Amino acid sequence: MKIWVDADACPVVIKDILFRAGERTRVSITLVAHQPVSIPRSRFIQFIQVGAGFDVADNEIVKRLNAGDLVITSDIPLAADVIAGGGHALNPRGELYTTDNIKARLNMRDFMETLRSSGINTGGPPPLSQSDRMQFANQLDRFLAQHASTQ
Repeated sequence: MKIWVDADACPVVIKDILFRAGERTRVSITLVAHQPVSIPRSRFIQFIQVGAGFDVADNEIVKRLNAGDLVITSDIPLAADVIAGGGHALNPRGELYTTDNIKARLNMRDFMETLRSSGINTGGPPPLSQSDRMQFANQLDRFLAQHASTQ
């Protein structure tokens, strides 16, 4: 099992949690982004830089994904592709996307996009709170404990 990170939009604090978890559990973590990303020196942490463009990083993650891998992303269409490919998806607020909830998340995303394209200001997500960080760390720990035998 590997962890893939949609790193262009991943908050630094979430990356730091991932880096510590990768070292502690010896799970391979690969960040994928079109912008350079600073990573600590570690045999468990890698970075892949892709070209700029719509969904280039997402497509690279899906291309390299193996069944059972975990992807960290707030991109709901990417999460849907990951789940369809047999992977798992976790957002930076600690919500694990599943086959049971991904369709509803996609429908809500599409609805909000329709509102935005018609000129309605829907606002954005609230800033990442301490509670969100803790929920992410706890969900990541639970996931790693449950899937440790698949390494």
